[in-house]
Amino acid sequence: MTYSVLIIDDEPLARRGIRARLKGLNDFSVIADCEDGLSGARAIRHHRPDLVFLDIEMPGLNGFEMLSHLPEQDRPLVIFLTAYDQYALPAFEVHAFDYLLKPIDSERFADAIERVRGQLKLNAAGIFGEQFKRLYSEPSGRDRQYVRRFMVRTGSRITFVLAEEIDWIEAVGDYASLHVGNKASLVRRTLNSLEESLDPEYFLRIHRSIIVRVSKIAELRTLPNRELRVKLADGTDLKVSRTYRNRLDRWLSQR
Repeated sequence: MTYSVLIIDDEPLARRGIRARLKGLNDFSVIADCEDGLSGARAIRHHRPDLVFLDIEMPGLNGFEMLSHLPEQDRPLVIFLTAYDQYALPAFEVHAFDYLLKPIDSERFADAIERVRGQLKLNAAGIFGEQFKRLYSEPSGRDRQYVRRFMVRTGSRITFVLAEEIDWIEAVGDYASLHVGNKASLVRRTLNSLEESLDPEYFLRIHRSIIVRVSKIAELRTLPNRELRVKLADGTDLKVSRTYRNRLDRWLSQR
């Protein structure tokens, strides 16, 4: 399957750069590019692309304004492009799929494309609608208190870690390390604040410095000294402290 791509950016060099990065990908085809928001909105209505790379600062309509002119049901997946990281959170508030800082990092671009592939495959299978809206919009009702994603800064790069991707979290001084597979990302949050903002249906604190995603627990072991250990699906071995063991016991009793 080939996915159609539209590029909207007032900088010719930026448009050529996106085209060059996509040239070697057989499953993505650039159908058009535009240099301003008005022509971009018309092109989206006409071509109905699968993916749009959208610059934020453009003459006339900026990227946010252009997107606001499109009915939500007509919006494709959008990856925002900008040289300024202060637009990151506003981008996700308008349901952007991803956000890339200029100059674009090759590894970050490849990661975004891989995630787009996954979502477009779900779309093709009819798995989109409410699932996507729940993931990339602000939660409502009782879920409003629970964080869905974390913004991670690494130098000039901004990435986002979804809460549902996290295996476990470890306190590192005034920071917390979010473990996703063999990768770890630091966020400036205390474990106490994270515990309050994560959904307790999915996350459990087992130690003053450790929170785990309960679905990743593969094994529990009691050692001769009555110490309890948790083994995660990826083999990570973690200690359960006596202070938090009653929480684990309550969780087990509900299974």
